[in-house]
Amino acid sequence: MKQVRSKLVKWDDLYMELISKCTQEQIARAAQAIKEGHLVAFPTETVYGLGADATNENAVNRIYAAKGRPSNHPIIVHISSVDQIYNWARDVPKFALELASKYWPGPMTLILKKSELAQGFVTGGQDNIGLRVPNHWLAQELLKEFKSLGGLGIAAPSANKFGAVSPTTAASVVDELGDYLETQDLILDGGDCVVGIESTIIDCTNESPLVLRPGAITLEMIEHLVGFRLKTYDSKNQIRASGLLESHYSPVAKVVLDSYASPQDGFIALAEIPTPTGAIRLAAPSDIEEYANVLYKAFRLGDQKGLNKIVAVQPAGEGLANAIRDRLRKAGGGNHGAG
Repeated sequence: MKQVRSKLVKWDDLYMELISKCTQEQIARAAQAIKEGHLVAFPTETVYGLGADATNENAVNRIYAAKGRPSNHPIIVHISSVDQIYNWARDVPKFALELASKYWPGPMTLILKKSELAQGFVTGGQDNIGLRVPNHWLAQELLKEFKSLGGLGIAAPSANKFGAVSPTTAASVVDELGDYLETQDLILDGGDCVVGIESTIIDCTNESPLVLRPGAITLEMIEHLVGFRLKTYDSKNQIRASGLLESHYSPVAKVVLDSYASPQDGFIALAEIPTPTGAIRLAAPSDIEEYANVLYKAFRLGDQKGLNKIVAVQPAGEGLANAIRDRLRKAGGGNHGAG
């Protein structure tokens, strides 16, 4: 059994608990807090999420308020297993079930036609719902405990202000949202996120799947499973989902891609690429997986150092490299415009 280390974090004479290492008792306590309408930040394998009971309108509205998120921007609902998919979705196509069976638990979100349970306050007023089964032991235990209390799903966008960099550590959640959480809310510290960028989002509301946001479940993996090539996402598509706005994942520093790094600029690139003279190296990942894992930490480090500009060299190739380029392009599209 894991040891518990709990810490009270103070903001403006309010105290909120950061639980550093979680026992089953602490996880059960967090599930009960969600059931009672409070917010709980928790880790997934991708990034940390800010969770609320997905059937509780007041609790979900608190997520929007804490993040400063527009009310028409849908929130992904996390469920404990594929078995819960029909609580939230209807007319689920065969290929969606194949994807879920293959890649859940995992860093993949499926957009499906919503059931009556999925209300507009979580779908952003759309006729579809985003569902995911996360692959992190703490997230899985939290979802199981919540289900045992009668909970049907936890609505959980990334635990950051709308438009800022997604958090991959509990400390980053504190930095992002500490001032916006209440005394009975909790942050569960499950260590650093393994993947480091958000889940792949796949639109499953039509005859064939469409990747809306690339991630660790790659286009090639999906095509191999379904047995045919997928259409390319068109930005004119009317569906709304996390990560589709032009400006996203933006640090305070200006992000510039594939450019010359001047002295005192931050610099992110694969380790094989040397640091320009006078530039401040923020990350030197050895491979694509490490690049994804450290990207948001590097953005945050640049802001902590008070840098005005971060130059990032985009990795070449397909698969996860495509997802990294997506995040870099959106981070460079503007500062604090979406999230």
